[in-house]
Parts: sequence; C-alpha cells; structure tokens
Amino acid sequence: MTNSFIPELTAQVNDFVAERDWEQFHSPKNLAMAMIVEAAELVEHFQWLTQQESAALDVQKKSAVADELADVLVYLVCLADRLEINLEEAVLLKMRKNRAKYPVGKARGNARKYSEF
Repeated sequence: MTNSFIPELTAQVNDFVAERDWEQFHSPKNLAMAMIVEAAELVEHFQWLTQQESAALDVQKKSAVADELADVLVYLVCLADRLEINLEEAVLLKMRKNRAKYPVGKARGNARKYSEF
C-alpha cells in the first residue's frame, strides 16, 4: 500500500506522547482499555437515536462524533505501534479473510454471520 497516512499519523501521535512522557502508561492493556472507553463515548452520541436520526446528525453532534472517532483512531494507532503491527497490512489481510468468509453470493443483502450461511 502506498498511502502514508498511517505512518505519518503514528509519528505525530508518538511525538505527542513522547513530549508528555506518557510512554510509561501505554502498555498494550492500557491502550486497549482506553480505546474501548473512547468507543463507548462514541456510542453514547447515538444512544436512543432512531436509525434516521443517527444518519442525520446536526453540525455540533457531528463534530463531537468526529472527536470521538479521532480518539479511537489515536489509541488504535498507538496500540498497533506498541505491538509492532502494521495496520495497513493487517487491514488488507483481514479484508481477504472477510471476502472468503462472506462471499457476495451468500452475504449480499443480509446481516447474518458467516457461520449462519
């Protein structure tokens, strides 16, 4: 993959963390837990909304959701870096696996899990 977004983002996040001497707190366990906390904060913005309301957020709510998405991504990037996992390669590999588990002929238009086919 030729995109340099993830490596550039990782470098910026690592600089931010190093400037604050936070590496000492960034064990894989802590990073995974922090990412889940941020994911919960993301979900909170959609709690009790209808399908239609969740797809039509106002500017203020969309901005808050964007902040939470960014927080989740930052912790994900930190965790991958800490575990020396190349996210770009991991995503491409996972997509190949998903294509095999969810062939278009069986998965198109339904939300069943691959084990239910």
